[in-house]
Amino acid sequence: MNILHFSDTHLGFNDLDILNDENINQREADFYDAFSQVVQQIKLSKPDYIIHTGDLFHRSSPSNRAITFALEQFKILDALDIPFILIAGNHSTPRTNLSSPILKIFESFKNIHVSYNQEYKKIEFEDVVFHTLPHMNDDSKALEQIEICESNIDAKKKNIMMMHCSVGAWYLMQEFGEWVYPTDKEYIFQKMDYVALGHWHGFGKVGKHENVYYSGSTERTSLNDKRNSKGFVELTLNGSLDVEYKEISIRPIISKEIDCEAYASSLEMLDASDTKDAIVEVRLKNLSALQSIDIQNSDIKELFPDAMSVSIKREFKRDANETDLKDVEALSLEEFFLEHIKEDANEEEFDRLKGKVQELFAHYEESNDDTI
Repeated sequence: MNILHFSDTHLGFNDLDILNDENINQREADFYDAFSQVVQQIKLSKPDYIIHTGDLFHRSSPSNRAITFALEQFKILDALDIPFILIAGNHSTPRTNLSSPILKIFESFKNIHVSYNQEYKKIEFEDVVFHTLPHMNDDSKALEQIEICESNIDAKKKNIMMMHCSVGAWYLMQEFGEWVYPTDKEYIFQKMDYVALGHWHGFGKVGKHENVYYSGSTERTSLNDKRNSKGFVELTLNGSLDVEYKEISIRPIISKEIDCEAYASSLEMLDASDTKDAIVEVRLKNLSALQSIDIQNSDIKELFPDAMSVSIKREFKRDANETDLKDVEALSLEEFFLEHIKEDANEEEFDRLKGKVQELFAHYEESNDDTI
């Protein structure tokens, strides 16, 4: 029995305010591309079953574009005549009963089996039972549903448990309403042939459990996620469990560092040859206060002309020089503020804001003079 397991596709996610040639947010398009790559692999490998462990969409009320894309891809998958079991994650689950669950749109598909009602659902085939536990907002109800799951284990068939949750504090995503699986119920894992997890965005086996895996996400929903490896799981159940991770191609995050104590030489050594179409993060380390004023973000970004996006992090010296601090105090706050807005505004916008800023500081100085 061959099963393809993927998760946390977050269709509709967008970020960075960069549009592609089709006027679609580039990061949103990256998530669609990642999903399409998995679909292409499914068409090639033709597994016996496909499972998705939650957060198909990034929001419980996704955009028209995200819904349209998903329906087009699911039409392709449905035509393969492969059972596809899909559960809801916390991002795809409404927080109130007033909203209809988005996964209902797939109920009319012949080969798509969905579980989204915040309760255990048994999805059974001739040779396997899928025990689905979608995201649940109510922890007390979740415990009851886990016990129902345990009572439905079929000793004559393969048993696959599917959940969208954190198994232990290590796998918390620090998100509102995330569900933590109770530790005292982990013994149930031993009764399963495989436990498929969603929610945590990195691939890996969970602790001591040899049959419990997160497949990870197919793209990054945060630039703090530095994993350049994203993909899905192909597992084989043939007496024993064989789990293989398959990587897909995603936009890389490239980290660069500039040492401001040796600023000129550090710039000379900087290599931008690997940053084409990448998300680049630049650390300006050992900054002094005065350097930070002189070094403009726009100048740093120009060093990476082929990058899709460049973000800059400034790390100041811990032992600030006293002379530097006195010099900073002597600077005009008005000049400093104008330099700051000049960096990101075009010439026309800067001219408009300049008068406003000067007027504001003049009023501030007059107010101070009146109080002396």
